[in-house]
Amino acid sequence: MAIILSIETSTSVCAAALHESGNLIASQELHTPRSAASQLAVMVERLFSEAKISMKRLNAVAVSAGPGSYTGLRIGVATAKGICYGLSIPLIAIDSLHALASAIVNSETAELFCPMIDARRMEVYCCLLGRSFQVMEETQAKVIDEHSFLDYLGRQSILFFGNGALKCKTTLNHPNALFLENINCSAAGMGKLAFNKFHSGEFADLGLFEPNYLKDFVAKTKSV
Repeated sequence: MAIILSIETSTSVCAAALHESGNLIASQELHTPRSAASQLAVMVERLFSEAKISMKRLNAVAVSAGPGSYTGLRIGVATAKGICYGLSIPLIAIDSLHALASAIVNSETAELFCPMIDARRMEVYCCLLGRSFQVMEETQAKVIDEHSFLDYLGRQSILFFGNGALKCKTTLNHPNALFLENINCSAAGMGKLAFNKFHSGEFADLGLFEPNYLKDFVAKTKSV
């Protein structure tokens, strides 16, 4: 038995969830952009209170490790590390796109799955997964055009989903390109991935771990 706290802040969704051996106990979500800085710690505290579980019973913390929002990932990882240090428990890093895919990986509608996180303009963070979660294309930042995924689409159907998929719908105009809306990053879906890593002892280095930003942070400047 293992109780694991999962934290997801890679997009505009700020979420936390508790799982016991991969099974969901309780979850909290806030779909408000840039809310992680002020709300994540409060959300985690409320989660334990509502579940009536002491934080001291935690066996590990799983965190969405990127790619995604630079600021969101930084806040999520800092929070996860703080809890791990305080309780002397391990940190588990979950690829944000794999966590997103876990919500629909058993779908029968397609042969391949492509979770997408918006990276502005026609660029997305994405990977390509098979039905058994095997990686066909690694996590990457990809500019989507009419030639994207054509080698695969010529042979197999691909289900595109996530907050970066909708903007690609007209560009990826192919009969084998399928789109599923309203699939968001969520801590509630991280349970089984986190438990599998916990069971196999696949932990991140607490001192050295950094999120997988994929791209350098570019600060926004106000136009004059």
